Amino acid sequence: MESAEVKRIIEALLFSSSNPLSLDQIKEIVEEARPSQIKVLIDELNAEYDQTGRSFKIIEIAGGFQSCTRPEYAIWVKRLYKKRRGQKLSMPALETLAVIGYRQPATKGDIEFVRGVNVDGVLRTLLEKGLVKVKGRKEGIGRPIIYVTTRRFLEYFGLTSLSELPELEKVNLAGSKIELGSKEIK
Repeated sequence: MESAEVKRIIEALLFSSSNPLSLDQIKEIVEEARPSQIKVLIDELNAEYDQTGRSFKIIEIAGGFQSCTRPEYAIWVKRLYKKRRGQKLSMPALETLAVIGYRQPATKGDIEFVRGVNVDGVLRTLLEKGLVKVKGRKEGIGRPIIYVTTRRFLEYFGLTSLSELPELEKVNLAGSKIELGSKEIK
């Protein structure tokens, strides 16, 4: 298969997918292509988009690649979806996600110790939304459940990996104050 055809297939896959696609996922579909070739073709697509002034680009996010609108066109996309409400998180959910994100793996007890309140309902919501998952159980008394963030968490916040989380000193949860060890989220 010609390189130009593989590039068009990759473009179609990324355009059609609502979730980021990893190099392995693309390779699984386009068996003739090597992961290194796929990455080069994605870079070529982005160069073509830049050169022709397209309103979209391909970004690397959450361990994969996804087509997205350029930020300067966000206002018009927002108008398109104005009536459709996004998946908003409550302040308790954001605080709980912060604790899990920065301390993971974390148990319910760890989270409640930091937040000072019961988190049963919030954890249930975060699990239902796919932002956190159960990783297993901690050894010891009671064998509490261990929670970690998911790939969906990375997608939701536009992160490639957890290393892109902002430094704790720079996080602002609308006046909330959460202490994580010796650091604090204000």
